[in-house]
Amino acid sequence: MTKKAKNILLVEDDPNLGRVLSDFLEMEDFSVTLARDGVEGYDAYMRAEYQICLLDCMMPKMDGFTLAKKIRKRDEKMPIIFLTAKSLKDDKLKGFDLGADDYITKPFDEDELVRRINAVLKRSVSEEPVIMQFQFGIFNYDHSNLTLSFDDQSVRITQKEGEVLFMLLKSMNNVVRREDILVKVWGENDYFMGRSLDVFITKLRKHLKPDANIKIENVHGVGFILTDGTQE
Repeated sequence: MTKKAKNILLVEDDPNLGRVLSDFLEMEDFSVTLARDGVEGYDAYMRAEYQICLLDCMMPKMDGFTLAKKIRKRDEKMPIIFLTAKSLKDDKLKGFDLGADDYITKPFDEDELVRRINAVLKRSVSEEPVIMQFQFGIFNYDHSNLTLSFDDQSVRITQKEGEVLFMLLKSMNNVVRREDILVKVWGENDYFMGRSLDVFITKLRKHLKPDANIKIENVHGVGFILTDGTQE
């Protein structure tokens, strides 16, 4: 079986170094998304799933420290390695205070970087598989195949319907913030995307109508919550 590539978010404003690192890491069986500044890096982070982030410290628009702080607010366990041309003790301490897992000073050996990445991943990556199938009420949902089944019936829902349902199921009986759904599924939070989300919530409610105990409730001004009335 082919080993699945680990996804890396590399945020580096030096175009030459960014390209060299991307090419080298991909030769080492990593899948790399390269961003040129902190703002672009945060947008990339919100649009996909990564196993580790490599962040340059000094960048235009948003520096690596600020980016790390924003990432930590979204996922306190996301592995982060800082890349920097500085060797000042204060900068290193600042990086570790923000939750960095490691810190490497330029210029560095690419092989050393790969070993540091693998060491951080070995410490931080959970051995538990990502849950892709859910049983709730009368339903079974297979996120891999986007199929929602009950009794002897099965329907394949759309990709966006599936992503919204997946987020609600992962937080079953807990509120999922509207803005989190929009950014994760649509890539941005604005009025028109919000109207689109409302349409998809309506579609999901129709799919779930056969079980009266399963409801998607609107928490006004906050978001949505998927509830199972039998568990109350």
